[in-house]
Amino acid sequence: MRRGRRLWALVRKEKLQIVRDPSSIVIAFALPLLLLFLFGYGITLDAKSVQLGLALEDEGWEARDLSMAFQGSPYFEPQVSPARQKLFPLVAADELKGVLVIPHGFSAAFRAPGRAAQLQLAVDGTFPNAGSMAQSYGLEVISQWVRTLEVNADRVNAPSIRVEPRYWYNSEMESRRAVLPGILAIIMALIGTMLTSLVVAREWERGTMEALLSTPAGAFELLLGKFIPYYLLAVLSTFFNLGVVTGLFGIPFRGSLFALFCVTSLFMLSALGQGLIISTLARNQYIASFAALMSAFLPAALLSGFVFEIGAMPPLQRAVAAVLPARYLVTCLSTLFLAGDVWGVLLPNMLKLTVLGVFFMGMALRGTRGRLD
Repeated sequence: MRRGRRLWALVRKEKLQIVRDPSSIVIAFALPLLLLFLFGYGITLDAKSVQLGLALEDEGWEARDLSMAFQGSPYFEPQVSPARQKLFPLVAADELKGVLVIPHGFSAAFRAPGRAAQLQLAVDGTFPNAGSMAQSYGLEVISQWVRTLEVNADRVNAPSIRVEPRYWYNSEMESRRAVLPGILAIIMALIGTMLTSLVVAREWERGTMEALLSTPAGAFELLLGKFIPYYLLAVLSTFFNLGVVTGLFGIPFRGSLFALFCVTSLFMLSALGQGLIISTLARNQYIASFAALMSAFLPAALLSGFVFEIGAMPPLQRAVAAVLPARYLVTCLSTLFLAGDVWGVLLPNMLKLTVLGVFFMGMALRGTRGRLD
């Protein structure tokens, strides 16, 4: 009986602790709800609204009709051009995921018995899963178009069409070449936020923050003093991981170290700034590390385009991905590893990383000043 009362007292004490500490309630209810929302509603493996170039070099009605079939498909958003030369650079600039070439003589070969009409379907192999699905959907649209013509013309046998598949930047379609640059981006996002998310919280826990506040250093100097060492550490970690990826796993790096340094520096501006914001607001290292994990790792893994196609996400998730620094880092690293220094892709993403970095560092400076006051 006495043991039961002691047990009840301990249970009641823990219940009051749970009520007073909302972090336990967040872990029990908010975290599962967030994950279910992301995986159940916002994340999909389907490829929808794929940006596809249509090089309509043939003027026959069959070629135009095939082009209309792609324009009417829910899986593609075609961009039609009379020449393939105008479309191929758009793939390098990441504005198109592939190009379907309908060459000269396609309609004549399609109508001629015993001849095979030639098509070329080239897709971006940077993300093998999305590239394979885009090619599969493209072949299905072509097959459905041929079957429709066969039924309408009362033909017994469908005309022969030969599609030449091609993958850019990852012709072997080796998933490791696409996965490891994305994983490197996730690692950079995690370590960048985790490194600084604990620094101020650690000062509060160890009781050394009062000593820092008594010094003549202002908020900007305090913030910069904590930013510079972890920035250098994060950059060194990035180049170390690059050596592991290229040396141990044999993944080619076609870009320059200068471009990688620029991309890494701009990204770390936002990642370390995000960690400093968390560290300024949280005086407990456990809460700071949990907040860093929730705000850095999960969004970077799920909404950066590393695993799931951003174009297939609902508008709300696409809006969140648009303000996610890891989303632009994944694009930059994939470009550097698989294509090289394609500045038409790198510069717009670097500009967005700069804007986000200035925003996060500004918020961190404002929070630090608020704490000092």
